[in-house]
Amino acid sequence: MKFIAEIQVMPQKEILDPQGKAVLLGLKNLGIQNVADVRIGKNIRMELDVADEAAAREEVEMTCQKLLANLIMEDYSYRIFPA
Repeated sequence: MKFIAEIQVMPQKEILDPQGKAVLLGLKNLGIQNVADVRIGKNIRMELDVADEAAAREEVEMTCQKLLANLIMEDYSYRIFPA
């Protein structure tokens, strides 16, 4: 079966996000004052061809832990749905 995985990788709350701070400063300079904080992360979309949803979850979990996220500095979440 084919599944789509949408993965979000974000810096942990304790980690400084200089890219997010730069965007926040840019927003303030543009006169957009109501934004309190900005965090920049990664959005990844994968198509998987596996036996079932459990296999898809296992594959995504392994991919996130071994390649997509730096677990020391980043957290990840994902959702899986049929393609």
